Amino acid sequence: MAATPFRVGFLLFPDITQLDMTGPYEVLTKLPGAEVHLIWKTLEAVRAGGGMQILPTTTYAACPQLDLVCVPGGFGMNALLEDEETLSFLRRQAAGAQYVTSVCTGSLVLGAAGLLKGKRAATHWMSMDMLKAFGAIPVHERVVVDGNTVTGGGVTAGIDFGLTIAAQVAGPEVAKAIQLGIEYDPHPPFNAGSPRTADAALTEQVTQAAAARQTERAAAVKRAAARLS
Repeated sequence: MAATPFRVGFLLFPDITQLDMTGPYEVLTKLPGAEVHLIWKTLEAVRAGGGMQILPTTTYAACPQLDLVCVPGGFGMNALLEDEETLSFLRRQAAGAQYVTSVCTGSLVLGAAGLLKGKRAATHWMSMDMLKAFGAIPVHERVVVDGNTVTGGGVTAGIDFGLTIAAQVAGPEVAKAIQLGIEYDPHPPFNAGSPRTADAALTEQVTQAAAARQTERAAAVKRAAARLS
């Protein structure tokens, strides 16, 4: 890597799914020369889903030009789909960034900012079809690379996403060393991490439990997509 810092910025917001951010954060903070920012409108603590408090390190107004901008997901991203302050910030950063990225449903926010049109992209499996509203091409993969746009699938895919970025930025050997250092060697106790492998009844149960959130999200996506047309 070059001697200059590699500036990474993760968007924060209320009701973020913290693992969408903290997974790749754990990886990317280990890149040589990494300078990582946690960004929100103010410097006040942000309450993640589940109650964790996360402190932003900079604001939209004070954030330097990033080399990589990343939007995590979570229930709170629904509001960002129609938040022009956030969408404008992402457009400004994307114009000068080397990488425009997301994890989980953060890709829908990139879409609402007009940054995914014609791009292959991933998101959480429950929201995959919503990508089409923004002109994106949904891809059911853990990490999808389309030019300088890199999107991760749901939640835990953020670690795979981080390692993919690390390999692009610093080379595969650095990425593999980070993987070994964090002992990322997943062997889940159940083969139920995807609707492709989970029992159909379980998939239906989980889908129904999230129905209200998904209905709200679909409505917000429709309104946000209409603004782009």
